[in-house]
Amino acid sequence: MVPGPTGALNSTVWAGTFAAMADGSTSELSPLRTADGSLTLRNTALDEPYHSVHGAVQESTHVFIKNGLEHLARPHVDVLEVGLGTGLNLLLTWIRCLEGKCTVGYTALEPFPVSPQHLSALDHCADLAWPGLHAPFMERMTAFRQGPWEPFGGLRFQLLQQHVQEFQEEGVADVIYFDAFGPPTQPDMWTSDVFRRMYTALRPGGVLVTYCAKGEVRRTMQAAGFTVERLPGPPGKREMLRGKKEV
Repeated sequence: MVPGPTGALNSTVWAGTFAAMADGSTSELSPLRTADGSLTLRNTALDEPYHSVHGAVQESTHVFIKNGLEHLARPHVDVLEVGLGTGLNLLLTWIRCLEGKCTVGYTALEPFPVSPQHLSALDHCADLAWPGLHAPFMERMTAFRQGPWEPFGGLRFQLLQQHVQEFQEEGVADVIYFDAFGPPTQPDMWTSDVFRRMYTALRPGGVLVTYCAKGEVRRTMQAAGFTVERLPGPPGKREMLRGKKEV
């Protein structure tokens, strides 16, 4: 169970907090507490949550940490994330680094970063019982700069404010966290072109993990070169997918 914030938090209070923000996107984002107690955002314009309503932390941990990062079981891992969103996958990865399990080079693609106001209100760090990470987390999520940040706590972070369709790097990642909105909402994120780019970005032996298990997505990944396996999904989902770039 995710350590929850101190005291009960009324959803009306949260709605008022977000509505009072001056950010122009507030009308499209609203807070959502998921089944494991952790918070996420819902894009009301798309009618799509950033994480599973069955548990944001449970989903991210199962799909991206357990079946991605920890599956490789390496002392150093280079991560490429497609869809940084609220930064939850980043934080869960960073915590593994701070626990001494590995060091990570983390590159995130996010053309539409979440505002500092929304990130502060969600306060993932407190929810995960790592309040000391709040300041460095907020810095990396909101202060855009050229090149990566200096390593801190075993993790080197770089945010690229670009679309995945523009990504052209080769052999730069050991694991890809593919965490875009689902195919019905963002079909342009699940195309043959995108998965070919992801296949090229992986080193031999690397893996791409995603919560999505649709047959069409699996076949598109296979056509791009991946060896794809169906795995048990997180709570609320029967399956997820992991694609490997064979050596």
